[in-house]
Amino acid sequence: MLFDSHTASFFLGGWYGYAHNCVRTMLRKERYQYVLDHFRREMPRVTTELEFGSAFQLLVATLLSAQCTDKRINMVTPALFARYPDARSMSVASVDDVYELIRSVSYPNAKAKHLVEMSSQLVERFKGEVPESASDLTSLAGVGRKTANVVRAVWFGEATMAVDTHVYRVSHRMGLVPPSADSPRKVEDYLMANIPEADIPNAHHWLLLHGRYVCKSAKPLCEKCFFDDYCPKHLKNSKL
Repeated sequence: MLFDSHTASFFLGGWYGYAHNCVRTMLRKERYQYVLDHFRREMPRVTTELEFGSAFQLLVATLLSAQCTDKRINMVTPALFARYPDARSMSVASVDDVYELIRSVSYPNAKAKHLVEMSSQLVERFKGEVPESASDLTSLAGVGRKTANVVRAVWFGEATMAVDTHVYRVSHRMGLVPPSADSPRKVEDYLMANIPEADIPNAHHWLLLHGRYVCKSAKPLCEKCFFDDYCPKHLKNSKL
């Protein structure tokens, strides 16, 4: 049986040799297409793993999730929301009471103070409702750009890209962003410019969940990764 050069290189060089060649020749635009096609097919419906029943509860849970796992937050919020289900009730809570309910999360002192202050601001400035605009959200105590983007995407359905540590790591490891995208905002801007608007609300969760369960920080499960054959780690001098 005769093989063409492409087939011969596959069998003679082995799959990894072939994959390495794919890494060298795959353009960044093609990487986006490959990654997005996979997630559209395998995870067409996806959302946050945080548990909440209102925009306010989503905002609280997202604020609490900074430097903490969603699993831990979901263990804490049922009791918190049972006591303080909305901004008006939390705005009159004592910081000490809130602290006791969230003491097992990271930075509980600062977060308890932020929650009470944020709730008071919502009542005083927005009639107890969570605002939609990024500028209004980030004006609230303890609410940064990432938290605001999560709320805008998940609750309001806006095309925003929240870049947390998982999204940042996966974007770089997959070669979706260049090394010069060395801050969360730069990664956000690059992803926003290259992902179709219709996919952006899901793309945050796709990349986040892939980073949380597969492309982990310390011990990535490369053998379970759909992108492993094209991963930039195969490139010469890669530090991945």
